Amino acid sequence: MTASTAVAPPLLEARALSFYRQDEPVFGPLDFCLLEGEVALVEGDNGSGKTTLLRILAGLLHIDEGSLDWRGQPWRRDEHLGDTLFLGHHLGLKADLSARENLAVAAGLYGARDGCTVDGVLLDVGLAGYEDEPVRRLSAGQKKRAALARLLLLPATLWLLDEPYANLDRTGIELVNRLLARHAAAGGAALVTSHGAVSFLNGEPKRVRMHA
Repeated sequence: MTASTAVAPPLLEARALSFYRQDEPVFGPLDFCLLEGEVALVEGDNGSGKTTLLRILAGLLHIDEGSLDWRGQPWRRDEHLGDTLFLGHHLGLKADLSARENLAVAAGLYGARDGCTVDGVLLDVGLAGYEDEPVRRLSAGQKKRAALARLLLLPATLWLLDEPYANLDRTGIELVNRLLARHAAAGGAALVTSHGAVSFLNGEPKRVRMHA
C-alpha cells in the first residue's frame, strides 16, 4: 500500500482501558475506536462509568490501565487538552458574567474556529437578545444553549457531551442534533451520553457499551 492510499488511523482508539476507584473497578477493560466524522453513543447502567470515561478523555482523570491513541500516536493528556471539549452537568459558565463574556474568556484561552465569532454562535443557538444578560438570570435551557455555543466557537475536534439533552425542550434537542451533524460533517467527532431516547439526524450512531 502506498502512502497516498494508506488508511488514516482512528481519531481516537482505546485498548483495554480501565479505571478504578478505591481499588474497585468502575469500568473496563474497554476497547473502542472513533473515526473523524463519527458520533458515538456511550451506553451503560447508572454507575457504569460513562461520565468517568468522558472525564478521562477531557484530561480530568488519569487512566489506570490500558492505552489511548490519538491519530495513531500515544495519548498524552497535557498535549491534547485543546483537541477535546467537555460539556458536563456543570456547564463551566461564570454566573456573574454574561454569555458573551463567558465565550470571550473561553476564546481567549483556547482560540476560536476560523470564521466563528462570539455573537455569531450565540445567534446560532438562539440566544440573540440575551448576549449581555448575566448567566445567573438565564433559564436552565438558556444556560445549556450558552454552553452549546462554546462548542461551536472553540476549535476542538472531539466533543465529550455528558447528558447534552438535559434541560432542553424539543427545539433544544433538535439544536443539539443539528450541531452534532454539522460537527461530524466538518470532520469532527463526538462521544455522547444520554438517559433518554436519542434521535440523531444521521441515523444510528456508533455505540460504546460500558461494563465493569
